[in-house]
Amino acid sequence: MPNNLVIVESPAKAKTIQKFLGSGYEVIASNGHVRDLPKSTMGVDFENDYEPKYITIRGKGELLDKLRKAVKKADKIYLATDPDREGEAISYHLSVALKLQDKNYKRITFNEITKNAVKSSIKQAREIDMNLVDAQQARRVLDRMVGYSISPLLWEKIKRGLSAGRVQSVALKLICDRENEISAFIPEEYWTLDAMIKTVEGLKPVVFHYSKDKVDKALLEQIKKDVDGADFVVKGIKTSEKSKKSPAPFTTSTMQQEAGKLLNFSTSKTMRVAQQLYEGVDIKKYGTIGLITYLRTDSVRISDEAAAAAKKYIIDKFGEQYVGEEKNADSGKKIQDAHEAIRPTNIEITPAMIKDQVSRDQFRLYQLIYNRFLASRMSNTVYETKTVSLEANGHTFKSSSSKVVFEGFKAVYSLDEDKEESNRLSGINENDTFKLNELVEKQHFTQPPAHYTESLLVKTMEELGIGRPSTYAPTISTIINRRYVVKENKNLYVTELGEAVNTMMEKAFPAIVDTEFTANIESLLDKIEAGVIDWKVVIRNFYPDLDASVQNAKNELEHIKIEDEISEVQCELCGRMMVVKYGPHGKFLACPGFPECKNTKPHFEKIGVACPLCNGEVVLRKTKKGRKYYGCIKAPECNFMSWAKPTDKKCPECGTYLVEKGNKLLCAKEGCGYTCSK
Repeated sequence: MPNNLVIVESPAKAKTIQKFLGSGYEVIASNGHVRDLPKSTMGVDFENDYEPKYITIRGKGELLDKLRKAVKKADKIYLATDPDREGEAISYHLSVALKLQDKNYKRITFNEITKNAVKSSIKQAREIDMNLVDAQQARRVLDRMVGYSISPLLWEKIKRGLSAGRVQSVALKLICDRENEISAFIPEEYWTLDAMIKTVEGLKPVVFHYSKDKVDKALLEQIKKDVDGADFVVKGIKTSEKSKKSPAPFTTSTMQQEAGKLLNFSTSKTMRVAQQLYEGVDIKKYGTIGLITYLRTDSVRISDEAAAAAKKYIIDKFGEQYVGEEKNADSGKKIQDAHEAIRPTNIEITPAMIKDQVSRDQFRLYQLIYNRFLASRMSNTVYETKTVSLEANGHTFKSSSSKVVFEGFKAVYSLDEDKEESNRLSGINENDTFKLNELVEKQHFTQPPAHYTESLLVKTMEELGIGRPSTYAPTISTIINRRYVVKENKNLYVTELGEAVNTMMEKAFPAIVDTEFTANIESLLDKIEAGVIDWKVVIRNFYPDLDASVQNAKNELEHIKIEDEISEVQCELCGRMMVVKYGPHGKFLACPGFPECKNTKPHFEKIGVACPLCNGEVVLRKTKKGRKYYGCIKAPECNFMSWAKPTDKKCPECGTYLVEKGNKLLCAKEGCGYTCSK
């Protein structure tokens, strides 16, 4: 019997594939990359046209020995790493490390880990795609150049251990820019007006909204005066039918967004659980099988076989009228468009069937993926909507209701914005006259832009063309782990450390944190993969500008290098005046006599304002996670706190303290709305 060797990345994947292929095959995992750029140096040969200097990854020697022994025994070798750039590069490095040039070896890929897909891939074995490899090499070298050129400057300027990255620095800037927008936002007052009309005796009044969403106080008072005692006459009834399109199946980005919103999963958790579902789970009657297709994709395409299977399932379970129109459009050519959308590998394996055989997280994510895919192949949901317009002394009030007349995809998947509304407007006819039951006025204030969540950040990065499906989760994890941002109640907030890093990046490396520049780099990487341009051309054009920026920054930093700031606090152990230092969580006070004196204290930055509650000092504080706020120096005895910076000025209308908002001062009392210039 021939001895075939199959090399994959992960042990879980190896276990699943071994069961499919049987005794004629040996399946071994490489545990990811076996070669990479060295950690101790840049790893790029600038004298030799930017050639990467790859070395064997520390700790992989024993594994490579095992693989070399298996290679010697094998008649044929299949490199079966993931079907993307990273997977192609791993296969390439394996071919070099294992010296396969003179061996009988091929590259195989499959979009799902099922018996048919794996066996079919062997029949379609091919050579390693060097365009894919070069695209990955270009990304790796670009990222290494940015990280290893700029990070030492961050160490010198702020503190050791910090890092800059080509994509992470842009993600950090997005969050910083949003925080600045929120800080500078000045709320504006507006009012809404609702007329409560009793249309049927014994039933609750129906709410009719004034035709303009926002009115000012003066107009509000005029409307109230005009409609007081007036008849409310039905002047228009409009009935229509509207369709809500079925959603597209998941891409990596949309899966991360929906798992964040509906399951409260972080992007990294979503990818970790999806990886488990992709690599294989033991299911009764099916054995070990990958439950979903490949999880890193930006395509919404579906294979003909999967579409046909879904159509049959929908007809059998729901009826032919639930089958959607044939559609396989995609949103433009993207780098990982070669893959399908994320879908179940077998539509017959329903979430209910596997609930007791997988973990809770695996079940919840599989259910989300399964239902989303099924919904994408189903017909639109159809609503009947009815809008009634009432007029009272020249003012129009409207009320709408809707009901589902055909469920369509809603039978399996409800979108966030779906709202059930009962048909409250039945029995109302043209020219009917009603009396006002009550007018309800509500004061509102315009709201600032929403804080970024992981889901919103992924959506924004995708829209701007920053990063790719494989990079969203690691990018967000990096800026959180570096404590540049913190996550509280799903929201991402920049820390003091993150602000310092972003400020330096914006001053010294504006191109690196420019969204258009970063998106253009991604586009160039796509062109490398497509074989349109040589990867070295991108590096040759990129590095000289980066190096010039680094040299300029070095010269400037030599002149503006920040010495330790001397505080007004005396070290009680040795009498020296303590200095301000940066730590992992921001600023702190340390004795300059270190290492002889190791005394440290929290750093409280006074803002020169008395506490409104106890007259103590207001200082800049941080939450446990590092988010900035203003509180009393006497905390916890005094519980004063404010997210906005307080001032010593008082509101002339209510006497409450004013806070800074951009170039304005705003009353801190909710509902007051007083603002003035600084």
